[in-house]
Amino acid sequence: MSERTATLKLDDLEEALELPVMSGTIGPDVIDVGGLTAKGYFTYDPGFVSTASCESKITYIDGGKGVLLHRGYPIEQLAEKSDFLETCYLLVYSKLPNKEEKTKFINNIRYHTMVHDQLSHFFNGFRRDAHPMAIMCGVVGALSAFYHDSLDITDERHREISAQRLIAKMPTLAAMTYKYSIGQPFVYPRNDLNYAENFLYMMFSNPCEEYKVNPVLSKAMDRIFLLHADHEQNASTSTVRLAGSTGANPFACISAGIAALWGPSHGGANEAVLAMLDEIGDVSNIDEFVARAKDKNDPFRLMGFGHRVYKNFDPRARVMKETADEVLAELGLEDSPLLKIAKRLEQIALEDPYFIEKKLYPNVDFYSGIILKALGIPTSMFTVIFALGRTPGWIAHWHEMISHPYKIGRPRQLYTGPAKRDYPE
Repeated sequence: MSERTATLKLDDLEEALELPVMSGTIGPDVIDVGGLTAKGYFTYDPGFVSTASCESKITYIDGGKGVLLHRGYPIEQLAEKSDFLETCYLLVYSKLPNKEEKTKFINNIRYHTMVHDQLSHFFNGFRRDAHPMAIMCGVVGALSAFYHDSLDITDERHREISAQRLIAKMPTLAAMTYKYSIGQPFVYPRNDLNYAENFLYMMFSNPCEEYKVNPVLSKAMDRIFLLHADHEQNASTSTVRLAGSTGANPFACISAGIAALWGPSHGGANEAVLAMLDEIGDVSNIDEFVARAKDKNDPFRLMGFGHRVYKNFDPRARVMKETADEVLAELGLEDSPLLKIAKRLEQIALEDPYFIEKKLYPNVDFYSGIILKALGIPTSMFTVIFALGRTPGWIAHWHEMISHPYKIGRPRQLYTGPAKRDYPE
């Protein structure tokens, strides 16, 4: 931490305020404004776009340079050399595991993938056409009613058990949500399959015939999970931290994160990509829709291009593009009408001066939407898969906060309503 200060002069204060300036390992310095409250002032920052709500050692993003680091490791290296469960370990335990640690962690996850049988009856309370995210909010929160033996958040071992249970059971619950929506029986996980293979098996197998998991597709699924594992202090992660600051149990906190992720401005982006491709309809219509996207007076927007954080190329998109090409080649879907539209839009975005100047490059949602569509996963399940992948990041941030002294979250406001007034006689 730096010992520098920033001087703030206010007209109604005789003396200037000296505010501490804090420096992290990398990234912008932060001004500690906590002392303003005693002077009768709050800061005003809607959306928290200029506010550091916490100190964290988990993930670093430099949007201008297109950098994403997990515990210091570039996302591109993790996607190439690691896998999802190893990245989970990295996020939660602050370091890459050695061979023995990784084997033990994988086994702990593998042997906790089943859920309590009574939980399966919980699904019967939902309509068959309920949105999968509505079901996920309910069943994940309900886990605390089944696994209340390890809910003491002040006990490090309890926190570890809950973390591993959540990571292990999320694929099972996600697949159960899908099976329930299509009226098929639930499929139990298999201990001889890895994490991504198990998810695809529980999604697409049925009792009537054997289902063999394609290794190319399971690798793609694992990479989608990995690339969504954490993304710093976004809306859902901040929601998990805020809920956690009340002392709520981890299952409730992750359920809150799922609810926040459900919002179309956050987790629904790849679903919006597919809706856009359906709206365009045919390659012959692309020029018309691109012209509309360039028209500032037209409400139409190309989904899956550009990113609020990355002002350069999304580093996850490079990896996801390679994966998309592998999946399409494996499934022979290069000539699919919908995917032809996507590939043509990608070409335009990478070559058209308008998109290049505004840095509207294809992002991770664009490519993940294409991959999930190719895998046969319905668009209503896209955000569920996002939540599955993001779970270790949520857990890591919750654990980091609970492991150190913390305060309950209590944002302030700029009140612009009526002043005090008497009730009419």
